[in-house]
Amino acid sequence: MKAAVYHGRRDVRIEDRPEPGSPGPGEVVLEVLMGGICGTDAGEFVHGPLLIPLDVRHPASRHRGPVILGHEFVGRIATVGPEVEDLAVGQRVVPGAAWWCGQCRWCLEGRSNLCAQYFVFGLHADGGLAALAKVPARMCHVVPDACGDESAAMGQPVAIALHAVRQSGVQPGQVLALIGVGGIGSCILAAAQAQGISPIIAIDIDEQRLERAARLGVSFLVNTRREDPEHAMRRLTGGVGADVVIEASGASLAPEQALTLVRRGGRVLLMGLQAAHRVLDLRAMVLREIELRCSNGHVCDVDLPEALTLLATTDLACTLLDRVIGLDALVHDGLLPLAEHQVHGKILVDIKRT
Repeated sequence: MKAAVYHGRRDVRIEDRPEPGSPGPGEVVLEVLMGGICGTDAGEFVHGPLLIPLDVRHPASRHRGPVILGHEFVGRIATVGPEVEDLAVGQRVVPGAAWWCGQCRWCLEGRSNLCAQYFVFGLHADGGLAALAKVPARMCHVVPDACGDESAAMGQPVAIALHAVRQSGVQPGQVLALIGVGGIGSCILAAAQAQGISPIIAIDIDEQRLERAARLGVSFLVNTRREDPEHAMRRLTGGVGADVVIEASGASLAPEQALTLVRRGGRVLLMGLQAAHRVLDLRAMVLREIELRCSNGHVCDVDLPEALTLLATTDLACTLLDRVIGLDALVHDGLLPLAEHQVHGKILVDIKRT
């Protein structure tokens, strides 16, 4: 079968790979309909391997050799393995990105995204940028009929956004500032608005991204190429600062900037992945009683069904979509422009497109 295979830095090949074989107990095989790529994929392509354990001694490695990319995808069930209940051949489903054990302390606390044995399909095991993919049935959620394939393929990033908003603790009536309104940032805007959060201040350096934020209904836009974000925050909040700041850009100075934009006694949530260690003014954080939280991934059984409902009942996917490409164009029209920050929305991959 045709698949997008990661061999190392700047080495992703579209090649024939063996089909995944019959599903085992608790597994299903999916005919992949549509996939998505994100900053993590682009980062692995340009700077990796970072998360992808090409070294088989890596504790997260689930197989030997190069890995099939793709942790965001929707598929139709082709085969059902033994002991699978509530799923049937022909159903469209979206898998969560990762496997969890269900037995460790974190799983029992309802935080399966922090599972002690957590691993991600498309990073640590073969993923969904291929004709077929084999995944655990328990991580698959049925796609509502009103949710098209393009919308469903965005289920996983929207689930990540919903988890981040939940982790931030922001409440209706509080001022939310979001640094970075790219692909995941736009999902956060939609997730926050779906939960009644207003006003929202979107902060970015890219005018096209901010225009999309405006289409999503954001209250205030701040282009940091034109206005100092601290001055803008004082202007928009009467000198108080935001109640909650979410940093979703991963830019090197953004965590430090987030601390300057939040009010005394406020909260900062970090979810953008940094490329290196950063220095933060902990003294100022203590004196101002700033609460610092982080968000990673999503809780499959909580966030993914909510994400699919949101995508089925809104036109969010149309607003987020930048382009749909074929699998053969993954590197040239997908990974490269994404890594070079030339993309202003979500890139989807139609597996069957030639």
